[in-house]
Amino acid sequence: MKKILLILLLVISSQVSFSQQESAFQEGEWFKFKMSYSNWLKAGNATLQVKEESLNNKEVYHVVGKGWTTGMIKWFFKVKDRYETYFDKQTIVPYRFVRNIDEGGHTKDIVIDFDQQKQKAYVNNIKHKKKMVIDTKPNIQDMVSTFYYLRNNLKTEILKVGDEVKIDMFFDEENYGFKLQYLGEEVLNTDFGKVESLKFRPYVMAGRVFKEEESLTLWVSKDKNKLPLRIKADLAVGSLRADLESFKGLKHPFKIVVN
Repeated sequence: MKKILLILLLVISSQVSFSQQESAFQEGEWFKFKMSYSNWLKAGNATLQVKEESLNNKEVYHVVGKGWTTGMIKWFFKVKDRYETYFDKQTIVPYRFVRNIDEGGHTKDIVIDFDQQKQKAYVNNIKHKKKMVIDTKPNIQDMVSTFYYLRNNLKTEILKVGDEVKIDMFFDEENYGFKLQYLGEEVLNTDFGKVESLKFRPYVMAGRVFKEEESLTLWVSKDKNKLPLRIKADLAVGSLRADLESFKGLKHPFKIVVN
């Protein structure tokens, strides 16, 4: 269960054909997800919230992601995670990323400041009192900013089944290659009714974030919001699933086929 929020955030990452278009989100947007193990055991919750702030005299969106275990699982494996990103309101490239987690006693407290012009990541590992500077790819994304970058720039209308979507991402102390394969459209049964969705299969191309036996699937709404409706990870034993449970502050209408 230690990857509950990591699965939710990381798999929403990619790149194919991009162009500037109408923003898919706005300040005040908020999502809540419910986590379940093997589709029946309540595992936890996660939230994502968008705020407008100023960082080093730059106008930014500040997104906070939280994840925590609940119910029976909480008693033998407690998770309390917090992820934050500060990214440019126009270009949606990140300037700062925060990871503060406690997963069954395994803790991390990391702050990363990005210099996009010099292509550097300034990593401050607060827990271990260690600082380092690491070279990055141009216009590097973090695991949270990636989601918002793609919602604004990914041209989903030209995707064909089998297309691969790629992006460069920085996480903790490493550069990662990440891709999604587009699997097609699906009408998904949700808590809100039946929703037209786009289905993807995420792959980690470099690094050690996921084990080989974990097969991930992602569904996003086929509308201007590009909401993450469901994320499923097939594990060695059972599966872990995140379903969108509630939301507010959407910029565009949320289309439901059947209630």
